[in-house]
Amino acid sequence: MREIFELVNQMSPYLLLGFLLAGIMHAFVPQTIYRRYLGGDSFRSVLYATLLGIPLPLCSCGVIPTAMSLRREGASRGATVAFLIATPQTGVDSIIATYSLMGLPFAILRPIAALVTAIVGGQAANLFGKDRGDEQNAQKRYATADSRPRSFIARVGAALKYAYVDMMQDIGKWLVIGLLVAGAITVFVPDEFFAHFADNSLLSMLLVLVCAIPMYLCATGSIPIAVALMLKGLSPGTALVLLMAGPAANVASILVINKVMGRRTLAIYLASIIGGAMAFGLGIDYLLPREWFTAPIEAITACHHTAPSYFNLTCTILLTALLLIALARRYFGKKEHCEGECECQVAPTTTVIRIEGMRCNHCRANVEKAIAAIEGVESVSVDLASGEATITGAPSIEAVKKAVTSLGFKVE
Repeated sequence: MREIFELVNQMSPYLLLGFLLAGIMHAFVPQTIYRRYLGGDSFRSVLYATLLGIPLPLCSCGVIPTAMSLRREGASRGATVAFLIATPQTGVDSIIATYSLMGLPFAILRPIAALVTAIVGGQAANLFGKDRGDEQNAQKRYATADSRPRSFIARVGAALKYAYVDMMQDIGKWLVIGLLVAGAITVFVPDEFFAHFADNSLLSMLLVLVCAIPMYLCATGSIPIAVALMLKGLSPGTALVLLMAGPAANVASILVINKVMGRRTLAIYLASIIGGAMAFGLGIDYLLPREWFTAPIEAITACHHTAPSYFNLTCTILLTALLLIALARRYFGKKEHCEGECECQVAPTTTVIRIEGMRCNHCRANVEKAIAAIEGVESVSVDLASGEATITGAPSIEAVKKAVTSLGFKVE
């Protein structure tokens, strides 16, 4: 428990700041900016998608429906792939958290690696990924008007809610899992376990790739795991491979990209992530001084022998309280649609469907927008905890299923 406390105590001020900046981006940056410049099979659309995705605080599950929604609204194949590669690897919150635990070199290299791999993957998808008709660009484009509050005070409130409620609900569980895994590695894995990998960066990177790509890791939750592995002797390049490949790919994203964009695009997507992670990892291990990356990690062990500052301790208590409240609201709070013998449930114009695969509030918001744009829908409310969508109106059920499955989800 002490190891986990030290990690949280080191990260908490930066996490709180990162969440706040993410909330400000959400409330004050126009939503249309993420769609306006992404059309056309050009290098510019790929570059814009990458630059827009790097600071965006979307986890590897939330980025899937967002990217599919952008694709439906006219984003090019390459821009969509670039967005899928760049966005989950970083985020303003994870960059700040990386600096807090792993130092400035990692905090700089992480977004640079995301930039390069996303541009390469996006350009390759534009040039070689058209193995499936691009009729999806001709599909109906959803009218997603900016529904955020207009006044400054209201937007400040929306920023705080997004930062410390929505984002806490979305990545809180994965952050806690990451910390627990890091603590378990530190306590239960013997120091000599990774000894045979210490001088073989390529083998250790392949091992990390095999473990990291199928599983779900968020950009922030992967940081304590990378730190724990480095404390056990793995190289800085191997840690970067985990930070890149873990958040960028998982089984869910692989299945969705294969279904929506085809096998060739999937192959380009995976090759860009794996090749980019290996190239940057080997570059760190063989071209850059190891001390740049190990010194901040060694400072963490030194902190074990010093009393925590009151500021860090206050931030840790605040972060813990916010996480507990957010997780309680998500898993034990009231459902968003009404229950019991209320009027809306017995009305003939109300339909309830169950949707599988939603993991965060971005997933929920994209599903609501997609269903709301269907002809005949008067209103829609999606409950994230139960996966139920309550639809008022008389839409075609097939149209609803098509809209939801096009975002990568499954309708029961």
